[in-house]
Amino acid sequence: MIRLCIFDMDGTIVNSLHSIAWFANETLRRHGFSPFPDEDYKQMVGNGAAKLMERLLERNGTTMDAHPAILPEYVRSYNDDPLYLAAPYDGVPEMLAALRLRGIRVAVLSNKPHPTTCAIADALFGDAVDACLGARDGVPLKPAPDGVFELLAQFGVSPAECLYIGDTGTDMKTAVRAGIFAVGVSWGFRSVEELEQNGADVVIHTPMALVDIADAKK
Repeated sequence: MIRLCIFDMDGTIVNSLHSIAWFANETLRRHGFSPFPDEDYKQMVGNGAAKLMERLLERNGTTMDAHPAILPEYVRSYNDDPLYLAAPYDGVPEMLAALRLRGIRVAVLSNKPHPTTCAIADALFGDAVDACLGARDGVPLKPAPDGVFELLAQFGVSPAECLYIGDTGTDMKTAVRAGIFAVGVSWGFRSVEELEQNGADVVIHTPMALVDIADAKK
């Protein structure tokens, strides 16, 4: 029986591509660097804010060490207005409600900063989300499974009673390392091929398909 679903945020339950790209590009412009098309960000996000800015600066021919102020500036600007251009994917609120009706707890685990992650989850989903964890000092980012194990312990749930849902290879690796059934979503930032190559047990194409998976695992 499934008792807990752990969701990645960006590209999985929240369409934040344009939001991330806008804040990152504005930060780049303020420092005299070239911005990038929103679509390019699909391949650069997913490993935390520091890795994103590192990749953007590398594409501009420089490094984070040479521009240490750019990361905190990006994080600060994003934190000031985390809902800008962000919205739930179609069908996600209904899917979360269906899970809750079945007594399944819902958690969010993201590599974006913890305050930003929780502010977005609370604003867009309210009490449909039972727990929220973002990037925190001293806790390894995904694909390390530390955050997953923390959530399993919080709810007293075994890996066999949990589903992990995400849109990137990083997410699938996280689920595999935690020993949890890995559900990839095709509407996110990465390809079905990437999800399958990194351990997805199944790839779904609509949010409500997750409810069917949970029902089948009774």
